[in-house]
Parts: sequence; C-alpha cells; structure tokens
Amino acid sequence: MLGLPDAATLFRLAVVLSLLFAAAAVVAFDRPRGRWGARLRSRFVLGVPWGTLVSVGIVLVVYLFVQGGWGDWYAPVTIPFRAWSYLYPLGMLTAGFAHSGAGHLVGNLVGTLVLAPLAEYAWGHFPRERGTQTFTSSLTNPYVRAFVAFPAAVVAVGLFTAAFSLGPVIGFSGVVFAFAGFALVRYPIATVVALSVGNGLRTLYRALRTPTLSASAGPSYSAPWWSDIAIQGHAIGLLAGVLLGVWFLRSSGSKRPSAARVAVGVALFGVGQSLWAVYWYRGGETYVLYRAAGLALVVLLAALVAGTVAASARPLLSAPRRPDALRSVPRWQVGATALLFCTAAIAGPAVPVNLMTTQAGDLPGESDPLTVRGYEVTYAEDVPNGMVSVVDVEAFGETTQVNTSGVIVRNRDRGIWMTAVSKGRLDFTGTTRVRVGGVGWRDSVRVRRTGWDAVGGGTVYRVDLAHGDRNVTAYTSPPARADPVIAGRNVTLEAAPGGFRLNVSLGNRSAVAPMPAVNETRSVGGLEFANVQGRVYAVDGGTRVRVAKRETYE
Repeated sequence: MLGLPDAATLFRLAVVLSLLFAAAAVVAFDRPRGRWGARLRSRFVLGVPWGTLVSVGIVLVVYLFVQGGWGDWYAPVTIPFRAWSYLYPLGMLTAGFAHSGAGHLVGNLVGTLVLAPLAEYAWGHFPRERGTQTFTSSLTNPYVRAFVAFPAAVVAVGLFTAAFSLGPVIGFSGVVFAFAGFALVRYPIATVVALSVGNGLRTLYRALRTPTLSASAGPSYSAPWWSDIAIQGHAIGLLAGVLLGVWFLRSSGSKRPSAARVAVGVALFGVGQSLWAVYWYRGGETYVLYRAAGLALVVLLAALVAGTVAASARPLLSAPRRPDALRSVPRWQVGATALLFCTAAIAGPAVPVNLMTTQAGDLPGESDPLTVRGYEVTYAEDVPNGMVSVVDVEAFGETTQVNTSGVIVRNRDRGIWMTAVSKGRLDFTGTTRVRVGGVGWRDSVRVRRTGWDAVGGGTVYRVDLAHGDRNVTAYTSPPARADPVIAGRNVTLEAAPGGFRLNVSLGNRSAVAPMPAVNETRSVGGLEFANVQGRVYAVDGGTRVRVAKRETYE
C-alpha cells in the first residue's frame, strides 16, 4: 500500500503546481500565439541563449572538477584558485570563475541566468541589416557567435576582472556585473526588473531545497555583511560592461534609451546591488563603511552613464573657431573617455599589489608551521597582515599597515598569504578545517582551540593543528588569574603545549600542577582542586569556590 508523501514533498509539489497554474493563466489571457518564440528566434539560435548556457557550463566545470565540488559540493578547495599575484598564473586564470562555496556559486549562476540573456539578446546572433548573408563568415555565423564569440567575451571579461581586482578575489560576480552594465545601456528598466526575477529564482531554489525551516534565537558569529562584498571587482566589471555596451550601441546604430531611463536604471541597480558599500579594513576584525560617500558615487555614475548614452555624435564644440583637435570628437566620446578613466582609476591600484608576492622569512607563531605540500599553516595573534600590508598606503586616516589574528596560511610558490580563519571565528566555533590543494588534489588541516575561563579573570587557551599523524601546538595564550583568593592564595590558569596547568601562589612561593581531569581532584599549593563536569573548584577545609570553567563553543 502506497503511503502519503511527506510534508516536504507536498510543499514542493504545491510550489511547482502554482508555477504551472500561473504560467497557464498568463498564456490563456495574453494569447501570444508564437510571438514570444518568434522574437527570441530573431536574436537567439532556436530561441535559446546558448552563449549564456555555455558560460554557465564553464563556471560549473571549474567548481565541480577544478575546485573539487563534485566530491564535496559544500566545501570546495578555494585557496589556490584566488587571484593572489601576477606571479601565480593559475590563480589569475581561475579566480574569475571559481567560487567559495555552493551558496556563492548559486547566487552568481542565478545572476548570470537573468542578466546574461539580456546582454546576449541586445547583441544578437543574427544579422539585422538587409542583404547581409548569415553563414558567409564567422562574424555573421549565428552558431559561432552563440557558441564561441559570446563565451569567449565572457572568459575575457572574467580574466580582466581577476587581473585588476584588489586582493585575492574569487567568484564570477565581476562578469555578472559586466552583463548588467552591458544590459543597462540598452535595456535599463528591464535590467532592474531582471534583478527582481533573480530574487524570485533564489527564493524558488530555497523553497524547493528547504520547504520548511525552523529557527530559534541564539548566539552567532558574523562579520558585517558588507565586508564580504568585492566592491572594487564589482565596479570594474560593471564599468567594463557599460563601456562594451556603449561601443556596441554606437557601432550598431541601435536605438538608444532616454537619459532618464538609463539614470534611473543604473541608480536602482547600484543601490540594489550595494555598490554604495565602500569600506575599509582596519585590522583584527574591524571595518569602516563609507555609506554616504558610496551612495554619492553611485548617483554620479548613473548621471555619467546616462549622459554618455544620450549624448549625440555631434562635435564637442560647435563654435566656428573651435580648435581642430576637438573638431571631430563626438560628444558621447567625452563621456566614454570619462568612464574609461574611472575604470582605469579603480583598476590601476591593483597592478602594484598584484605584482607583489609573499615575503621570505619565518611565519609568526610559537612553533614551526604545519606543512602540507608547500602550504604552511600556523596560528598567531596581532601580527602584521601579509595580505593587506604589501603596499604601505595611508589616506583619510586609514592605513594598509594593519595587524591580524587567526589561522595563517602561506604558500611561497603560489604567492599565498592569508588569514584563513579569524581569531573571532575560531573563538566561536572551537574547531574548523583549513582546506588546501591544487588542480587534482585536496587536503585539509584540522584546527582546534581549547581553553578555560578563569572566574573574573579572562580566558586561557591553546590552538592545536593536526594533519595525518602530526599534531602541533601552534599557540598558547598568556596566563589568566582568577579573581577569588582562597586562604590567601591566588590561582592562575596557564596554557602549555602539554595541556593546562594550575599555578597557586602565596607571597613569593608558587606551585604548579596539571589541571585535574573530569571528575578527578588534585592537590596544588595547599589547596585541593576538583574538576566537576568541566568546572574546577578550589577547596580549603569547608570553603569551596569555583575558579575556572571549561570554555564552550557553538
């Protein structure tokens, strides 16, 4: 006997049926009678945006087979596939198409599916001029344009955004913003609508993947959401797309949208995609957001793009005695030159940074780093950030000379130096894995923090790294003294490579002994210490005082 489907299956079925019902209702009321298909076939091969689908396939191949996502969908290898340096070509070649995880990948693929078809539609695969033969050359062959030319342009933009992005970027979002920039020049309002479609697709994906979700209030660890946005990479991608769109619009003679539509479209897109989130990293886990300045830049960009699109081809100066140099300069090229200058100004600072590589010398840390096929992994606190401090720059009260704390990974051959796990995140989780690797291989280093909270006196902890059968204590924190004084004695907690210790002092005398194990007692310096389920009590006659508690993690 067949049982009823579970609730999750019924909810998924309800979503699918509602979509089918809505589509049927639209067709019934609109009665397109092939108009939609005819319009798509006039621009796409068989009405399908093949260039977009091939581009999606390229990104999936990188994630599944280069980063190892096929074997671990939610935990791909990311460190070697970032844009670390011009001296590390593999990272530069893959960074624009690799992703940090499944959520990052899905977000960019959704953006591609809703924005790339607009750009591909604007370009088109079939000639639009009368008398032009379709299959006479590769420039007019629709199959070449769909399956070769469009994906080749996508790859070129991906390499461009990786080469001129600040820091070790990763992700296809620079190309997604280029799609948007190209589409905004021709279909500004449709591009903004496409963003809403993208949000709808993300919601549909989440609804089908997790039909119901239970959540409750509780502690969590997170950096500011805007600190994870590669604003500079997004900006150069958008500007590259706008410049390509302006060039195509002028060279093809396509109808230009009004300045108002372009300005509104660019402004809404910039605000909706958080291009205003201009921020700086101050070191540690502190960031500063320049929200007002970022919003002003978005508005100015919208005005510049609108002016460039709407400007005529008349010469810049129309006076009879205008200089000869300005006689043949169309007005729209002034705006295009300004956009090109903005692109160069944003991309230029990446060049000296990407020409650098990791510094020689020992890594910070209390022990030798744990090494895995060229990767050195250690833990340190309040040390110069080798990722940010490559070039010493100071402006507006901020500086690139900042310190960092956490799990540090370096690979000299690949030009890699990064804080793979911040101190704050490890404080919260207690354990994590740092995944390293390359093309065709992956490995991981286990990281574990253990500690004790001294009552009223801070925390003492140690960080251990493990790989295979090798274990390394990479860091031990300074001692922490508990507030309670028992029989005139002070109790201090100490971390050591071999474990934790109790230091009991009375005047100039002190005694040290290992921390008692759970449900055991130990005599130290005239006091008896009992470990009761992770809570350590000092006992003196009839006095019993808690002095420490095992550190807990989420």
